[in-house]
Amino acid sequence: MTTTTDATAPRTPWHFWLVAVISLLWNGYGGYDYTMSHVRGEAYYRASGMNDMQIHFMAVYPVWMHAVWAIGVWGSVVGAVLLILRSRWAFHAFAVSTVGAIGALFYTLLTPGGARTVGMLMPTIIVVVCLFFVWFAQTMTKQGVLR
Repeated sequence: MTTTTDATAPRTPWHFWLVAVISLLWNGYGGYDYTMSHVRGEAYYRASGMNDMQIHFMAVYPVWMHAVWAIGVWGSVVGAVLLILRSRWAFHAFAVSTVGAIGALFYTLLTPGGARTVGMLMPTIIVVVCLFFVWFAQTMTKQGVLR
């Protein structure tokens, strides 16, 4: 009598699920923030503690910057969902979102007064987190956890 086992399917490590849930929460909040910024605008910004200069900075975003912001946010949300579903396409979604996050960082850096107005800490943290999710998805794909 022979027993067959699927030795090629790697076990999903516990830390995968931890990172996947954290990714969904982090990026879900990004989606909420993006949506509220567009739906409630100034009222949402004021409730978030932004000052007049910061609100003005956000209000004068050029159209292309809204596109960059949307790509960054929604790419990460899609990446988080794909990660939960254990899809290798999570890597691609996170990579696209990282391009958006880097674009937003450069916009803030290159806009006169941008870095002083909104600060560089949060945009930098967002890029670092995006890069982490890209690395994590790539690593999990190489290990066969994402299919």
